[in-house]
Amino acid sequence: MSREETPGELSCVTAELSDGVLVVSLNRPDALNALDVTLMAELKRLWASLPAGVRCIVLTGAGRGFCAGADISLLESDREDAAATVADELAFLPGDRVEVPVIVAVNGVCAGGGLHFVADADIAIAGERASFVDPHVSVGQVTALEPLTLRLQMRPDVLTRMALLGRHEKLSPEAALSAGLVSEVVEHDALLARARELAAQVASNSPAAVGASRKVIRELERELIGERRLEAGWAAIRRHWEHPDSKEGPAAFAARRPARWSEE
Repeated sequence: MSREETPGELSCVTAELSDGVLVVSLNRPDALNALDVTLMAELKRLWASLPAGVRCIVLTGAGRGFCAGADISLLESDREDAAATVADELAFLPGDRVEVPVIVAVNGVCAGGGLHFVADADIAIAGERASFVDPHVSVGQVTALEPLTLRLQMRPDVLTRMALLGRHEKLSPEAALSAGLVSEVVEHDALLARARELAAQVASNSPAAVGASRKVIRELERELIGERRLEAGWAAIRRHWEHPDSKEGPAAFAARRPARWSEE
């Protein structure tokens, strides 16, 4: 997939199409591919404008990180432009916006909002340098959407520990495999090759049969999670933005000092 074939100029995403497999890399390596406004907007455009011939998508991160979650610029903002619905807020994820399977290859740290990509994936694998953490509560934020969407695939005790312990509970690739967060762990240098191999196997199957099978599975997942619960989680997140801890957490993180939490 050449730059001319991409939906507009992409500065934070790279995309390459070969033999029906579209390899997409989050490309903010200096920020560990943290999610900012530009990156999320480019992903939305990409999913809405896939080139013809895509049979499977591989999503990974450039550099030593996979995705460090929300960029500090988002956490410190007033989020006046925040989406009204969960579907709009999570439109940077490919799962419900494309009709082909998505394989996520976690090559490094996967934190906070980065867990959305794992929850959204049809197949998630990890390299031996991957790690998984949900630091929301450690920076004064509510974690709601990630636990809800991961609940169908993860051991609930491990998921709850991650949600409540925040940055103090980091999973190794092996722990993530045991908990059901990923389905396979491979050597770091073999990760992308293995993801491509799996994608090629998917692409070799009947596109119509794969698409119909995937649709049945994803419709069941949406039914089990429930839109009402997701919207309630999104509402809880937005309400908490009015709490002083939601600003104190990012400020303390940026200043590298202990947070001074409110007693309210």
